[in-house]
Amino acid sequence: MPDLLLAAGRGAADGGWVMGTAQADAEAVQAHPELQRLIDLRSAGWTFAHRVNEDGEVRQINGVRPWPDGHVDGVRVRDAGDAAAVRWDGAGRVVWEKDGGLVEVVDGLLSLPVPS
Repeated sequence: MPDLLLAAGRGAADGGWVMGTAQADAEAVQAHPELQRLIDLRSAGWTFAHRVNEDGEVRQINGVRPWPDGHVDGVRVRDAGDAAAVRWDGAGRVVWEKDGGLVEVVDGLLSLPVPS
């Protein structure tokens, strides 16, 4: 499992990152600076879920942000170099998408205009 997901996916009891506390966020970003981009998304109204394998190891992080007009933004992160994002319109058509590294993909999402 990539170190980034290991840091992002474990609970506080086993030394991993629990998104949401300032101290945990700072420690995670110190170890893996690219995690700041997921914190930026969370601050912009995103919610996240971890996909785990049968052993409970995090294999992927998925995030979503629905917009009031029906657009939905989504992001998938497998490791720092493997991320993808998409924006769908209210009819479910893809209106924007990007694949690449976590930082590049999240920067693309954050640069999108608010849908109207």
